[in-house]
Amino acid sequence: MIGAGGPSGVVVLLGLTVVLAGCGAPDDAALEAYVAAINARVPEPLEPVPEVVQVKDFVYDPGGRRDPFERDEHTAQAAVPPQPEGVAPDPSRRREALERFALEALRMVGTLELNDTRWGLIVTPEGLLHRVRVGNYLGQNNGQIMRITPAAISLTEIVGEGSDGWRERQASLSLGEP
Repeated sequence: MIGAGGPSGVVVLLGLTVVLAGCGAPDDAALEAYVAAINARVPEPLEPVPEVVQVKDFVYDPGGRRDPFERDEHTAQAAVPPQPEGVAPDPSRRREALERFALEALRMVGTLELNDTRWGLIVTPEGLLHRVRVGNYLGQNNGQIMRITPAAISLTEIVGEGSDGWRERQASLSLGEP
């Protein structure tokens, strides 16, 4: 029993009584009056929905002329970019994930052989591990992987020579190089 401790028990009981008295029901009359006043207001009228303007259908009749929405022999040739003579990167080739990093920023951490295919394991500066094989591209100079050995990945890069065009150069990533 709480009050059995003497005067200190009476103080505790008195304190609990004061705290519980503060938890009584608030004056609900003011709140109910406010809600009633809000509900008594007349709502404002809504704006009418705008009328949708109907557009007349238009049927294209080429009248013997070329359809601008169809590719013919002439427009197909114009859509293909001219290929420069000699060595040049393929502008229509889809870029790969490791081509956004400088070659010096990538690290070779090992190899993996699976179903007669040797894969190189590359770590990006962000710490992500990527698996590459011969034919993949990496680095910012259109570097295509030509050979993967347990010690290194050899690639051929295509670098710009200013106004002279492009040239190939050999590069490599060695195992454990930073």
